[in-house]
Formats: sequence, C-alpha cells, structure tokens
Amino acid sequence: MPSIAEERIDRLHALAREAAAAREDDRAREYVRLARRIAERNRCGLPREFTRFTCDACDAYLRPGANARVRLRPGRVVIRCLDCGATKRYPFE
Repeated sequence: MPSIAEERIDRLHALAREAAAAREDDRAREYVRLARRIAERNRCGLPREFTRFTCDACDAYLRPGANARVRLRPGRVVIRCLDCGATKRYPFE
C-alpha cells in the first residue's frame, strides 16, 4: 500500500503533466519542485517516469518536441532540456 507521500507525489506528477500540456511552464515547474521536496523529506524515491520527464537542473517538466530534444544513440537515450541546456542520458531498457 503506497504511503501518503507517494500518493501525493503521483498526484503532483499528474498535475505537472497537465500544466505542461496547457503551456503553464511555471506552474509545472512548481509542482516538480514540490514533489521533489516531499520525496526528500519522506525519504522515498521518485517514480522512474517522473525522473525521466523532469530536468534536474531547472525543474522543468520535459515535453519531447516542445521543450526537450530526444535523441537515440547506440545503447542509450539522450534528452536535452531546451530551457537550460542540461543533458540526461539513460540506457535502453
């Protein structure tokens, strides 16, 4: 059974996704910051989907094609945030 913190993080992730789709980038960024703060305080991890679609440097919710560039390289996925220029790499699954 998920804890209250995990449920709240999931809800904030959904809100950030909706705000980013509506082009409310500042609101989405605030939801991402709040979810990260809750995870730190309660010592619970963030879901993989959440970490893959958020920028660690500027807390933006990444939308491929809108504010993120996604490229496939041999053995990995490379995502570049177009707001701050930060790059994330992770292996194929």
